[in-house]
Amino acid sequence: MQALAAEYLEQEARSLLTRLDRVKPFALQETMLPAAAPSPAAIVAIERFLVGGRYQLHEEVLDYIGWLEAEGMRTDPGEMQRRFATVRMRFNDVLSQFDLFSELITQRSEHETGVWLSGLDVLAADALSLPEQYFDAPQVVCYLARGPGAAVRRARTRVPGGGDNPVAIVRVPRERMVGHGIASSLVHEVGHQAAALLDLVPSLREAVRLQTANAGPEELPAWRMWERWISEIVADLWSVGKLGVASTLGLIGVVSLPAWAVFRIGADDPHPVPWIRVRLSCMLGERLYPDRQWRRLSSLWEALYPRTRLDQPRRAMLDALEATIPRLVEVLVEHRPAKLRGRSLSEVMPLAERGPEQLAAYHEAWRRRPEQLREVAPSLAFAVLGHARMRGRLAAREESRTVSNLLTYWALRSTLDIAEICAAPVSPPARKWVPVPPTFTPERRRPQPQPVSSS
Repeated sequence: MQALAAEYLEQEARSLLTRLDRVKPFALQETMLPAAAPSPAAIVAIERFLVGGRYQLHEEVLDYIGWLEAEGMRTDPGEMQRRFATVRMRFNDVLSQFDLFSELITQRSEHETGVWLSGLDVLAADALSLPEQYFDAPQVVCYLARGPGAAVRRARTRVPGGGDNPVAIVRVPRERMVGHGIASSLVHEVGHQAAALLDLVPSLREAVRLQTANAGPEELPAWRMWERWISEIVADLWSVGKLGVASTLGLIGVVSLPAWAVFRIGADDPHPVPWIRVRLSCMLGERLYPDRQWRRLSSLWEALYPRTRLDQPRRAMLDALEATIPRLVEVLVEHRPAKLRGRSLSEVMPLAERGPEQLAAYHEAWRRRPEQLREVAPSLAFAVLGHARMRGRLAAREESRTVSNLLTYWALRSTLDIAEICAAPVSPPARKWVPVPPTFTPERRRPQPQPVSSS
């Protein structure tokens, strides 16, 4: 019986090797436009991770076959099967890791969608950047999925089957393509990655916990809820800091649900109550980019979802949460995590170039010279579009066309930049986004377009 079992399991193991050899690198089986492809650094990181897993599994199967040949005649068939089952589980883990990246790579072959995704990769990289190098930023790769919500599988976290994820994978809702709202979802998820790189959640949770210790009996439940929700709140802060009112408009687009869902207070949900989440986003925006637009937007939200029909306990909880928002906002924007080397979160946000008046000036100048919009930081471009939408200066059809053109341009530009670097005998300096600020005349404060400079 030992001989029969050993022969059978050896053939099964060799069958695993045969199927494993048919799992080819993406570079040999996926067809996509060069402009639609993820960055070379992302492709290399993914392929190295997958090839490493396949190589390790190949060695494990050969070790198992060698063990069978040496010990099979003296081993109980049950032990042979137990060891084979372990190897086979590893085989399925390797396939699941391949499938994890397969969908996001395969979408790059879709007409238009692939190029848009490449443009979103550029937006994500910009949204993750800070004025100084506070962390080693991973590559970010985007893909589309069903449903209204976005999600991120952060880089350097464990993936199914073992090993660290080589890139950040951001899933964005297909229903948000193509408009300014896509940036809100994407930058929120990038905020989760940034929070992990800066160790923001533990330090901010401790800061909120201090507020809990000093809170009165009426405020205590609210601060406990803020502590529970802090990881999502940090991501919202990152999005508002990078996009301004475009972030809050995009958030409203996601959480505009039936009233029972908007007011649902779930103890098991890491997200704040949708109704209070929008109010918090507005107050964060007003603190970072002061303007009356935030109160108008907050009033609109309350008109869309009035609290008059809520039961007393739920209304009391929302009132307590709302009363503590101003203090929470100060805790957030003035927080100084160790990795920012003494700077606060508000100080590393691009506040100087994204005030409401400046965004309006950018839009008016770029309406006359649209090509300038392509040469600024992608997150700034979306901030301009979102602010124009808020002011009623951007129709939906024009917005969609502009976003499509921007994503296509960024995808093409990044591809050509990489090709230029590869062709050059000496690598040129990294591409920098130019704010291209419009000038103002003292009398009328009218924006005037300026030619794009390069650096």
